Formats: sequence, structure tokens, C-alpha cells
Amino acid sequence: MGNTIVGHWCWREDCPQPVRSGAVYGHSDGPRDNAVQMENEQARPAAAAGRGARRLQCGALSCNAPAVSFPGYDFTSHHLEVRPGIRMHYLDEGPRDGEVVVMLHGNPSWSYYWRHLVHGLRDRWRCIVPDHIGMGLSDKPDDRPIATPRYDYTLRSRVDDLSTLLEGIGITGPVTLAVHDWGGLIGFSWALGHPSRVKRLVILNTAAFPMPAAKTMPWQLSLGRDYFLGEVLIRGANAFAEGAARIGVARPMPRDVRRAYVAPYDSWRNRLAVIRFIQDIPLGSGDRAWPLLDAVGRALPSFANRPAFIGWGLKDFVFDHHFLDRFRADLPQAEVMAFEDAAHYVLEDKHEVLVPAIRGFLDRHPVI
Repeated sequence: MGNTIVGHWCWREDCPQPVRSGAVYGHSDGPRDNAVQMENEQARPAAAAGRGARRLQCGALSCNAPAVSFPGYDFTSHHLEVRPGIRMHYLDEGPRDGEVVVMLHGNPSWSYYWRHLVHGLRDRWRCIVPDHIGMGLSDKPDDRPIATPRYDYTLRSRVDDLSTLLEGIGITGPVTLAVHDWGGLIGFSWALGHPSRVKRLVILNTAAFPMPAAKTMPWQLSLGRDYFLGEVLIRGANAFAEGAARIGVARPMPRDVRRAYVAPYDSWRNRLAVIRFIQDIPLGSGDRAWPLLDAVGRALPSFANRPAFIGWGLKDFVFDHHFLDRFRADLPQAEVMAFEDAAHYVLEDKHEVLVPAIRGFLDRHPVI
């Protein structure tokens, strides 16, 4: 059973008592807020005595941070324990018998990135939208050897988590993969082991192959990947998440939307996954994620017989036209919408165009 996302988020590292919204997460602007909040207020004693209270104590934000709302994120919160003591947060919106669309975010975003597409599809399609471990509203475990529970922040772990989630919630049939940023490598890595289940692809500013030869590694990523100073800036000042929320769009985000993007990453501890994603970027055979990346890149042309939709912001300084050109070459039948006036968070810049376009694409290519 999920918790409807209501109120504001204000979790404590050390909670002497439950916070105002009980064991719920995020914010809803809908008319059900009062009724749902009353329901959770009544459930608070039980939550405080059991697992819900632990989630408040181990949640993502400390209560000395200002209350943060999530505009447009009026969804129901679900969790699944994907590893002992580690729970993954996910959305499961839409009819249970609808065609399944799995939406995978990247770094440093979270399921909030997909909110416009979920709204545009959930009347007919079943939308499964996880937060990777350490991201969004999922648990944020440590990775030190002495940590309990401990999590290994690697690509392989991400792919295994996705498999555990889908199996755990009974998604065993065909799916459409919608991917962005690191979601591309995670999703296509999962697809390597389940190629017959992947029926359609929605690809937004991502990669599923090694860095194109003509592309230079952006210095912002190199700084975080290879230098301690980068880790200090990213974990100490939230430079990566804050920067992405500003320069990752061509159309400036409203202040409350920008705050929602960065809200889960409010402390040194809660930014661990952000830096580990950067440090896990595979550039050569000595990197842990390289074997999977190499295998995915070799296999990508084998997905050319699936219907594919590509939406791309050409102002993305990381996933630029070099990456788009590779997808076009490997998936020559794909429908492509590329925007000169959109950047990395292309669904922020162009959701008014992309959501109906993706909906039309799914309509034209039903799962048989």
C-alpha cells in the first residue's frame, strides 16, 4: 500500500516525534489534501510505533531546512525493500491492466523529472517511476565498509535494483522503456537481460554507448569524477544539483520547481549518490561500469526493430548532438524531435510539445 504524497517535506535525522504529515512524502496540490492528511494523522500512532517512524528518522531531509513543496507531484508514494534494510521509492500510476511504461531518471534528478509525462499518460498507461537508491525519496544508505545497511553505488547495483523492483511488483510482461541521462545506461543494461520484454523506447538526452570519439569530457564532470575538490563542491555546496537545475534548462525553472529538484539533496550525507554516479562514469576498460557499457553499446543496434521515439535538447553540454547522432545511426527508424531551444532537462523545456508527442507515439505503436 502506498502513501498519498501530501503536505510539505520536512524529515528529521533524529526525530523525537513524528513530523506533521506522518509517514508520507512530498506535496499534493489536489483537493484531497485535507482528507488524506486527516487519514494520516489518525494513522500516526501506528506509524510511530513501527516502520513508518523509522522512515521519518532515516528520511532524506533534516528539519532545519525550510519546508519544500513539489509542484505537480500529486502522486501516490510506494516503497519496496530491494536489499535488506534498503527501500526504493517508486510511483505506480495508472490502470493496473494498462501497458507498462517504466521511466528511469538520471543524475542529479529524481522521479520528479517525469511528472509531466506521468500526468499525460496515467489515464491509460501504467507508469512505473522509481527513484534510484540514494536519490529522490528512496533510502540513502552509506557505502563505507562498516555501514549497515551498506550500498555499493555502481551501475550493476542500479540494474539489479530495477530487476528486483519490477519482479517485486509483478511486472513480468512487456514494457516500454523511457530513459533520461543515467536512466539510459541503466535501462538498456536491464534490457540486455530482457530483450524480448522491451517493446518500445522513449529516449531523452541520454547515452547507451561509450563517449563518442568526437566528444570531449566536460570539465564539470571531470572535476567531480577525478578530483577531491569536485567531491567537496558537490557534497558540500550541492554544486551539481543546483547547477543542473539552472543550466540544465533553456527556459528557467520557476523557483519552487527548482527547489523541488534539489530538495532531496540537502546535506553532505544525502548527496552521496550524486557524487558516486559521477565517479562511476565509465571512460575506459579500467572502470567498473565499462563492461556493461561496452556490452550495451554493442547491443544497441539490435533494438532497431522496436518503435523508438527520441526527444532531444540540443543545448545540453553533456549529451549533445554527438550522442543524438549515435542514436540516430543505431536506431534509424526512430521518430526524432530535436530542439535548438531546449537543454538537458528537455521535459522541463518542452513538456507541452513532448508529452502529447510521446502519447501519440504510444498510440501509433500499441503493444501486441
